[in-house]
Formats: sequence, C-alpha cells, structure tokens
Amino acid sequence: MDVALQTIERTPRTLKRTLTAYVSLTKPRVVELLLVVTAPTMLLAERGMPSLWLILATLVGGSLSAGSAGAFNCYLDRDIDRLMKRTKNRPLVTGELSDREALIFAWALGTASILWLGLLTNWLAAALSFGAIVLYVVFYTIILKRRTPQNIVWGGVAGCMPVLIGWAAVTGDLSWPPVILFMIIFLWTPPHYWPLSMKYRSDYLAAGVPMLAVVRGRAQVGLQVILYAWATVACSLLLIPIADMGVLYTCVALVTGGWFIYETHRLYSLAIRHEHVSPMRVFHGSIAYLTLLFVAVGVDPLLPF
Repeated sequence: MDVALQTIERTPRTLKRTLTAYVSLTKPRVVELLLVVTAPTMLLAERGMPSLWLILATLVGGSLSAGSAGAFNCYLDRDIDRLMKRTKNRPLVTGELSDREALIFAWALGTASILWLGLLTNWLAAALSFGAIVLYVVFYTIILKRRTPQNIVWGGVAGCMPVLIGWAAVTGDLSWPPVILFMIIFLWTPPHYWPLSMKYRSDYLAAGVPMLAVVRGRAQVGLQVILYAWATVACSLLLIPIADMGVLYTCVALVTGGWFIYETHRLYSLAIRHEHVSPMRVFHGSIAYLTLLFVAVGVDPLLPF
C-alpha cells in the first residue's frame, strides 16, 4: 500500500483537511484562470462597469460550474491519476476523500451553479454553464481524452464557455464579440497545454493517455504549438474591428501576441536542434499572455480613447 495512503488512514481526518481536499477536487488554479476571462468579458459586454452584484453572482456561479466539472474529472480519472506523478496527491488517489463523497460533491456543485446563475443572472447563462459541464465531463473526459491526441483541441471547448456565460449574464444574448473571445481561448488552449504534456510525457505514457507529446516527437509538437499560437494572435486582432476596441487593447494584443509567438518559435527551434527545451516556459508564458490580453479586454471599454 502507498505510504501516503497509509499515513492518511492512520491520521484522523480534520475539518481543515477535509475542506482542503474538497477544494482540491475543484482544481482551483483552473477556476482562477476561468474567472480571469469572465470578468473582463462582462465589462466589454456592458461597455463599462456592470453592477458589482451581477459580476459577483456570475463569478460565483462560474466558479461552482468549473468546480463541478473539475470534481467530475477527478472522479472519472482517478484510475489514471494513480499512475501519474503529477496527480498522485489528488484526494481520491490518496484516499483523503471517498469516490462517493467526490461524486456527490460534483453533482451538488453542478446543480448549484445552474440554479444560482438561472435565478440571479438569467437562464441563458445557466444553460451555458450546464453545457460547459457536459462538454468537459462527457465530451472531453469520457469520450476524447483517452482516445485521440486531438483531445485537448476539441475538449478545450469547455474552457471557452466562461466568456459566453459572462456575456450572456450581462446582455441576455450572444453576438459576434463573445464568439471571437471564445475562439481566442479555443485556439490558445493547444499551445498552452501541449507544452505541459511535453513536460509530463512519461506520466501520460504510463497512464496510456495519447497526448500529442506521447504520439509525436518534440519537433512536431513544437510546430503545432507555433501554428496555434499564430492563429490565436490573429484571432485576437479580429476583435479590434468587431468589438470596436481601442488603442490599449490593440497595443497589448500586438505586443503580448508577438512575445507569445516568439516563445513558441524558441521552443520549436530548440526542439529541432535536439537541445534542452523548457516547455514550462511556454506554458507559464501562455497564462501570462491570456491574462494580459483579457485585462486589456476589460480595461479598454473604460477608457475615453
């Protein structure tokens, strides 16, 4: 029996440890990133500052939705999580929580997110929240993840939904600007996640998950990362005429986009020369890029120019 599991079995479970384990199920870092794109989208939809209550209600509902999807994912992937060093400390692997507890928690969060958004924002946002959970749990985790190296491409659709939810919460409908924001995140997801799969290639190989880095060489992965990075930046520039973006967003999109593309080219260059690569540099850089871009999305409508 694993030493960590033996330790947990010998140690009485405290309230703090239990709460920490439940929070871990929600994948809080993912939730944090999703909130980063939701709030700026709401400012753009309003062309100013929506009511703070609406922002708070939407962010809470979005957090519940993302947390539910994360908890379902931890439950469904608990078998392969046991085989991967990166996920060996998740609460269902260590035994901190039981499978039943995790499943009840996932259903409770999902139900709460839909009712919360429906009653406090509108039912379009609630329906989109439900769709995001289904896409991540069924489309990505159950259908795609273990079957195709394109899993993160199409499975990433779920991660794009927060911008639609945020827009719908403000306007009650959808239009072209949120579609462009959706596509930015859709195209950004592969160059964000594939470098991570390069770093943890042995983990995914051991678990039998056909991430692109498992079935293709580093050079091929690097090339795909470049292509998607270029597409992401090009899509970000489409927002300028479609949403009538100003000087701030335009400058941020060009500067950070150029930096993002440079980092992906650097990764590819090192890979084809068979030198030591730092895929996590692109992974963390992609987070910084998306964060800065969406901060500009939110601040730009507040400026007089």
